[in-house]
Formats: sequence, structure tokens, C-alpha cells
Amino acid sequence: MKKKDLNNKSTEKLQSELKTIKALTGVLIGSLLVLFAVSIYGLITIENKSIFIALIAVGISLIAILPLQFGNIKKIKTELDSRKVFN
Repeated sequence: MKKKDLNNKSTEKLQSELKTIKALTGVLIGSLLVLFAVSIYGLITIENKSIFIALIAVGISLIAILPLQFGNIKKIKTELDSRKVFN
């Protein structure tokens, strides 16, 4: 998310985007936890382990999205805080 994009958006729009990003990040974290739990359970109990190894690889690759989301949350919070100082 670019700084110029944040400057052009209204405070209400930024607040709604912040809520949305937080909710989606929570859902992503929850689904990753379930994915890892199912994969570990499958690795331990089921004989055909190739499917569960692939699922772990997918989970690890999806973890890369989290720092981007946290960075966007931080940028939006910084912009909202700077607007509060000026108002």
C-alpha cells in the first residue's frame, strides 16, 4: 500500500480498511493453524504422508502473506494517528 494512496482516502475509508485487513488476517491465521494441525495429525497417523507434506508446504508459503498484512496494518494506523494529531 502506497503512502499516496493512504493520503487520498478518507478517515472512515481507512478505518473500514483497517477492520477488514485485521479480520482477514485473523481468518488467515486461524486457517493456517487448522491446516498445520490437520497436516501434523495426518503425518503422525496416516500412512500416505505425501499429501500432508504438500499441505505443510502450502501453509509455509501462505505464512509469507502475514508480514505484508501486518505492514499494511501499521501503515494505516500511522496514517490515522497522523490525522488525529492534525485535527
